[in-house]
Amino acid sequence: MKTTSMALAAALTVSLGGTAMAQAPQPGPAPRGEAGDWRRPDPAQMAERRAQRLRDTLQLRADQEPALRAFVADSTPQRQRGRMRQDRGEMRNLTTPQRLDRMQARMVERQQRFAQHAAAVKRFYAQLSPAQQKAFDAQHQSRGKQHRGPGLRGGGPRGGHMG
Repeated sequence: MKTTSMALAAALTVSLGGTAMAQAPQPGPAPRGEAGDWRRPDPAQMAERRAQRLRDTLQLRADQEPALRAFVADSTPQRQRGRMRQDRGEMRNLTTPQRLDRMQARMVERQQRFAQHAAAVKRFYAQLSPAQQKAFDAQHQSRGKQHRGPGLRGGGPRGGHMG
């Protein structure tokens, strides 16, 4: 009787301990700003930090500062999130051909914004010395490699591609 009770107590302890260990850990806290709650980064602050990084990396001269300001102003994306939410609501009421036309119009807008960005980069690049151009090239070649968000990073069954 005593060995049966001891064996039962041991089995109960092991099973309860195993279930406690099998639970997933609690998620950590969400990123928080100075005010204590999560906030989207301010685009103006991000643009200024980016400009300062370029100043430091490229060691810009005083006469190149207007070109940098123009480059940052031209390459800072305009805020369109509100419009996208509005479009999403409208898209539900459209027929498939109408949705396709709307998507095609958005693609044209994106291509125009890309062309403007490419022109801004080329104008700024032309103002740089050969050594600065080399540093600019090195900084912008690694842009895609700095992805830190969720998702596959080349370790999946198809080299990180979903399709």
